[in-house]
Amino acid sequence: MTEFNHPLTPDVIQSLQAQLHARPDYRMITNAVAKNGIKQAAYNAQVPAKLNRTFSIELPTGKVANQKKSGRCWLFSILNTLRHQFAAQYHFKDFELSESYLFFWDKLERANIFYDRMIALANQPVHDREVSYYLDNPGSDGGQWAMAAALIEKYGVVPRETFPETANTENTAALEQLLNRTLRSDALKLRNLIQQQASDEQLNQAKTAALATVYRMAAESLGEPPAQFDFEYRDDQHQYQLDQGLTPIQFYQKYFSNDLDQYVVLSNDPSKPMQQKFALPSQNNVVGGREIEFINLPMSKLKQAAIKQLQAGISVWFGNDVLQQSDRQAGLLDRDLYQEAQLFGLEPQLTKAERFSMHDAEVSHAMTLTGVDLQKGQPVKWKVENSWGDQVGVKGYFVMADNWMDEFTYEVVVKRDYLDATDQLVLEQPAQTLLPWDQLA
Repeated sequence: MTEFNHPLTPDVIQSLQAQLHARPDYRMITNAVAKNGIKQAAYNAQVPAKLNRTFSIELPTGKVANQKKSGRCWLFSILNTLRHQFAAQYHFKDFELSESYLFFWDKLERANIFYDRMIALANQPVHDREVSYYLDNPGSDGGQWAMAAALIEKYGVVPRETFPETANTENTAALEQLLNRTLRSDALKLRNLIQQQASDEQLNQAKTAALATVYRMAAESLGEPPAQFDFEYRDDQHQYQLDQGLTPIQFYQKYFSNDLDQYVVLSNDPSKPMQQKFALPSQNNVVGGREIEFINLPMSKLKQAAIKQLQAGISVWFGNDVLQQSDRQAGLLDRDLYQEAQLFGLEPQLTKAERFSMHDAEVSHAMTLTGVDLQKGQPVKWKVENSWGDQVGVKGYFVMADNWMDEFTYEVVVKRDYLDATDQLVLEQPAQTLLPWDQLA
């Protein structure tokens, strides 16, 4: 193969300029884009008209939550699915669980598993790709459904009033930056101890001291989680309710019928084999807790299972790339919302499978499906509960075109009962382990 090492010469640049100026629409596009920006110049005004907010299946829900300036969508979304069922059973529509409570325990658990990984990889150079991956953002806010489920199973849940938001949960940047630096510093100390052939006892002492620092930082930034609390509220019929002396685990077991073991994560990554089970152990956050596993299925299977769950009155956690083709303020999600390719005369864009292969696909957000509009048995649009407060969309709710779900939804979490017999057999297969930096991570 001929070596490619060609500089940009004046002749090449003149050729590029000539091709640009030869386009008859060059000046018009330049004016539109320069004046309005790419998104507004490419905005498809036909989309809003087809995304009305009437749904043939729609769950009763209350006010939306607000994650504010944090990456805790994965916690908000799973707690939304819990509170929807609580609201229906106990007639308390606007009840909210504490995202901060699970966020606290995630910081400690994530530090613990990070230290274990650094000890296990201590003999690898710091520029090793796996070591670098773990060092990149060890105090991250982001997460997966199974990570949230692992925290709930171990620590239970509490009402929002019992463990409220703080300045550091509503804007996590400073805490995340400080935790990252602290965790990396601790990792260096642990690596040095191993290279100095320290004993297991010395390693355990160093790790315990590091965890004590993380616990103190989390407690002083977020508050310390309660061991017991009283659950006191007035329901939608204005009836006073009081339940005293509950632990978080007792509260979860008493008031929430969700058996998280009955839920499975379905993914749609067309670059991977279908009808296959995968695992992402690099993303696990609780040592000895729930493993991150999912089965890869055609998008039609994800939608079919989600519809069945909505028909049963249960909302659906789903992972997606909300940064694509999204009008945040209007609360619209449609594959054709911004026609940038047409605006710039580009070749057809990457397929979903190609986006995964070429690192263009990303699970950037988690939201909750609370409705779907079926026409002749097929979905045309979906109702989405977001966690960005009630000042976006319509009181915080988005409407998602079915074509957007096809392209930019990558995971849904459903009860295994809503899978057909063939797909349930896939759950029994051994999982293929994915690399830490997989696009589904």
